[in-house]
Amino acid sequence: MDWHLLGLSFVTVFLSELGDKSQLAAIALSGQGQSRRAIFFGTAGALVLTSLLGALAGGAVSQFLPTRILKAIAAIGFAILAIRLLLPNSDEN
Repeated sequence: MDWHLLGLSFVTVFLSELGDKSQLAAIALSGQGQSRRAIFFGTAGALVLTSLLGALAGGAVSQFLPTRILKAIAAIGFAILAIRLLLPNSDEN
């Protein structure tokens, strides 16, 4: 097992998930629910499943496209999302 890759993946996902909407939903559920353990295992299971699906999809796509192109596509996608967030929404006007 590549321990460096494991650690890098853990730190990246851990930092990116802090304070996101799924964590806020877990906080809201724990305030209303009786079983914090059930909420923990439910949210942890959901995060594991989505990460597994992402890893499987990334592995499948990497068979067809080189890593450099995948990184470029991801960077362009994030840039488009950032620009859309910065532009004023026509519904707000």
